[in-house]
Amino acid sequence: MFRVGDKIAHPMHGAGIIDGIEERKLNGAVRTYYILKMPAGGMVVMIPTESTEQIGVRPIVNSNQADELMASIPGIDANMTSNWNRRYRENMQRIKSGDLLEVARVVKGLMTRDVEKGLSTGERKMLHSAKQIFISEIVLSKKLSYEEVESQLNESLA
Repeated sequence: MFRVGDKIAHPMHGAGIIDGIEERKLNGAVRTYYILKMPAGGMVVMIPTESTEQIGVRPIVNSNQADELMASIPGIDANMTSNWNRRYRENMQRIKSGDLLEVARVVKGLMTRDVEKGLSTGERKMLHSAKQIFISEIVLSKKLSYEEVESQLNESLA
């Protein structure tokens, strides 16, 4: 169980800080929720405490792990299938896995594809989302600004 002040990562929303733990009545059932405040954009996400494991909520990576992830990006294999539908499904599975290395693989693959062939609107949205998920966790782990991490990420992908 997490506590107020813990830094956690949600596979589909990115990393944030638990701002509170509240009981809410939704659809006739009273449940306990983590109130997760996201540093980028000020979004707030309510996560049912009993389903954090199924969702894939986990503590954020530590500073050393963040450094290792950033250093590994240039060597990540970013080959993707040419079939748009299959590529989209595979990338969505990678993001949902909650594995930050897999999210980095999606970011690198889509950024590479964007330079080479361009992206559809759906893949452009996916790239934006994957970058936000990746960067938000590195920001909290390294205590850097969003812009600093984004710049480092762009440099490592260049």
